[in-house]
Amino acid sequence: MEEIFLDVELREQIGKGKVKGLRDTGFIPAVIYGEGKNSQAIKVSHKQLFHLLHQYRLENIVINLKVADDKKQKTHACLIKEIQYHPVKGDIVHVDFNEISLTKAIKVNVPITAKGEPIGAKTEGGSLEHILWEVEVECLPTAIPKGIEVDVSALKIGDAIHVKDIAFPAEVKVLTPSDAIVLSCVAPIKEEVAVPAEGEEVQEPEVIKEKKEVPAEGAEEEKKEKEKKEK
Repeated sequence: MEEIFLDVELREQIGKGKVKGLRDTGFIPAVIYGEGKNSQAIKVSHKQLFHLLHQYRLENIVINLKVADDKKQKTHACLIKEIQYHPVKGDIVHVDFNEISLTKAIKVNVPITAKGEPIGAKTEGGSLEHILWEVEVECLPTAIPKGIEVDVSALKIGDAIHVKDIAFPAEVKVLTPSDAIVLSCVAPIKEEVAVPAEGEEVQEPEVIKEKKEVPAEGAEEEKKEKEKKEK
């Protein structure tokens, strides 16, 4: 497992006003939580955290926090518990870290990705349906898979891949039910044409005919009288 380190500092700034000033100086307020331990307020360099977020999928990766001004000079092995973002700007405003033991198994969700194109999609016009995007597993923090890739190229229409069909590392215990469907190839959707029920009359569309002009009453007699005078 690749070791990731992140330098952090203890912080005394508590409260909305002081935390805002902290962000203005390039730091993000954060907290380290641990089972049976008091929470610890820290600050993280926005630049360093932003770099890690673009380099790794941090949800299931162990991050070793090095507290610069900690007298014990202890490194905290942590998982990111939550990242809070500004609702409008999208900036990171707060991070929660969960300190863990590297020798104790934990439960995490591992992402599932599909590889290839189903034969049922290529030759029969079907489509791939991704039903389960994550699978819950239990393992040591050092054995957490970054993700599981599943080959779907052999799927025909009507075929499905269940959790039990996926190969996981030996040191990983799968907690999601084995019969849960992860991926499937489904038939193309056909457009249904409404068929009238037996005995029901089919209404023909109304045809608008060109309207003919009807001569006004007496107009024909006046025309004949005029023709006589001209003669």
